[in-house]
Amino acid sequence: MDGSEPGEAVAAAVLSGAPTELQARTVRIYRPAKTATQSGTWHGHHWRMDWDVLEKGHRWENPLMGWQSSADFMQGTHLNFNTKQDAIDFANKQGYEYFVQEPNERKIVPKAYANNFLHSPNRLKHIRTK
Repeated sequence: MDGSEPGEAVAAAVLSGAPTELQARTVRIYRPAKTATQSGTWHGHHWRMDWDVLEKGHRWENPLMGWQSSADFMQGTHLNFNTKQDAIDFANKQGYEYFVQEPNERKIVPKAYANNFLHSPNRLKHIRTK
């Protein structure tokens, strides 16, 4: 993108003077899953935007500790939005290419303790424990 593309607005990344490899970033828009220790749905209503890792890598190994280092300052950054459309509008305004990852919805099957005692016309199942 260099600002000459047809459209209603110029991307903010073009006007900022950022390097070209940082202007054309791909972002992922998704709704994060709840952690395994949560049973409620409290923080699961917001949408998050993450930046993909750069193609060139910009990674090296620290010789002293052996840790992986990176020159990509957007690698561990994420933004939260109230709605999916807010995140898409922000990505369009910044000139980012994006893809939306729809969340997997939980299917809750209603259960009742009384169903254990329903009559069925089949033979009884005998369970021998010893």
